[in-house]
Amino acid sequence: MVVGFDLDLTLVDSRPGIAATFRALSLRTGVYIDADAAVTRLGPPLDVELALWYPPEQVEAVADTFRQLYPTSAITTSPLLPGAAEAFAAVRERGGRVVVITGKYEPNARLHLDHLGLRADEVVGWAWAQGKVDAMLQHGVRVYLGDHPADMAAARAVPAAAIGVLTGEHSEDELRAAGADEIFHDLTRFPQWLEDGRHLGWVGSGGSLAW
Repeated sequence: MVVGFDLDLTLVDSRPGIAATFRALSLRTGVYIDADAAVTRLGPPLDVELALWYPPEQVEAVADTFRQLYPTSAITTSPLLPGAAEAFAAVRERGGRVVVITGKYEPNARLHLDHLGLRADEVVGWAWAQGKVDAMLQHGVRVYLGDHPADMAAARAVPAAAIGVLTGEHSEDELRAAGADEIFHDLTRFPQWLEDGRHLGWVGSGGSLAW
């Protein structure tokens, strides 16, 4: 059993840390960024957000600066979300593997996991849209949990069981419209889902998934 997790707003509430990093970036570059608005749009690659504030020719360099500022600004200010540690433990108790697949720069993703004491078997960074599909296929992920509609769409494309969590900025209706098979308020429900055997012979609206 291989279970995949998104990182931002699924395992970690990184909004405070990302907002702090945007503010530090704004000070460094002298360009105003509405950090509070930016953290309501987490999910897509960083360059998408930076393109709202900087001209195209500056985005790559500014993104590098953001990633350099991130460890100081974001790691200790981003708390673990409810049920994350228990979800990892539940997978391991059943002999499974945990794969974190995130759009975040991989070294910074690992810093979050290390700081919060979450041990993943694999961490894949800079994965978004088709990149998440490719990572799930590469690592044999059969269940994927995330907060973003794009996470649900990627899981269904594998296909894997798509479980949406409401710890991000997206509603149950948005996640279901994107293909979510299950919706959890947060990760605290996931161990019971495994205990009930819902991961065995999963049948979603897209058909049966063989385990």
